Amino acid sequence: ENTMESLKYKRGHLEVLDQLLLPTKTRYIAVENAQDAYRVIKEMNVRGAPLIAIVAALGLAVEAHHELKEGDALKSAADAVKFLIGKMEYLKTSRPTAVNLSNAVDALSKSVRTAGEQREATVESVVQTFLTEAEAMPEEDRRVNRLIGKHGAEAILKRARDKQKVNILHICNTGSLATAGYGTALGIVRALHEMGRLERMYIMETRPYLQGARLTAYEAVADEIPGTLIPDSAVASLMAVKGIDACVAGADRIARNGDTANKIGTLQMAIVAAHYQVPVFVAAPVTTLDLSMQSGSELPIEERSARELTCIKKMPYLPDDIPEWLPIAPEQVDTWNPAFDVTRAKLITGISTEVGLASPTTSSGEYDLAAFVEEATRNTE
Repeated sequence: ENTMESLKYKRGHLEVLDQLLLPTKTRYIAVENAQDAYRVIKEMNVRGAPLIAIVAALGLAVEAHHELKEGDALKSAADAVKFLIGKMEYLKTSRPTAVNLSNAVDALSKSVRTAGEQREATVESVVQTFLTEAEAMPEEDRRVNRLIGKHGAEAILKRARDKQKVNILHICNTGSLATAGYGTALGIVRALHEMGRLERMYIMETRPYLQGARLTAYEAVADEIPGTLIPDSAVASLMAVKGIDACVAGADRIARNGDTANKIGTLQMAIVAAHYQVPVFVAAPVTTLDLSMQSGSELPIEERSARELTCIKKMPYLPDDIPEWLPIAPEQVDTWNPAFDVTRAKLITGISTEVGLASPTTSSGEYDLAAFVEEATRNTE
């Protein structure tokens, strides 16, 4: 069994890998409808901005397929449009920071509305339009990720000049477990490894959910990528003692000027990197760019429960009489548990996307991502 598959889909059936059980146990959860998709996203059985969008779309695709084949609630094309758009708006609220979900919902909603406006529109034609577009998302994600990896790797090697192999610092998990495959920031690491140019990836544990320790380390071992796990608090010492050639991070939402919301800890990694003159590259598909937001001050930041900070979730190999959550701090202590932080554009060396590497355009280190996307689009026409 390929444990690196974040999801398994065939029409009418979706299973997602329960990432809360990794690295000790491999279990897939059946997702039969939009409500199931909402739950596995909200409870972080699945995570990673690209994967969240894909699971939301395919979860609804399963429900829509069964509604078309077995249900009797949809009497007209208008009913189908209302059903699909209502479910998508509901799914959009599952995780507020990741913009890929919102962008996917907007694109799918537009297609569904257009299908419903056709003169010969039927329930089947509207649902089929949705299914076709949703089912194309995983393969498109893998294609995009390989390009992100290529562009990012080339940018790092260009700065490394004559150095044969590079050391990379990675935060959170941005690989096959955060996407449909290959990964974004971890895709850059994979590309370097495939080129024979990776010396070592240093993996931040990424408290409090430990996505680095549980997931990125798991991917590194599985794919035989040379990797070393470090505590988050060792980042400065790592740069001072061992030396790092570049830091890589994914993104959940990037404002028009390049300010980037990503996993909590990215900001302090970037600040330390600036002190040691280490370049920081963000890796994300164009769907992560939110051109409606001028700067990071407008980016919504999700705050999560105190329990995730004051406790550690029981691993599945422990006996049943052990509580599900094991306390590591007093229950009464006040907490602040933001899931993301905002790294200002001036701390980011470049943003690797499938259409190329975006670079700062102003003396203050800000980007014009609207112009970047417009030029990239023009070059591909």
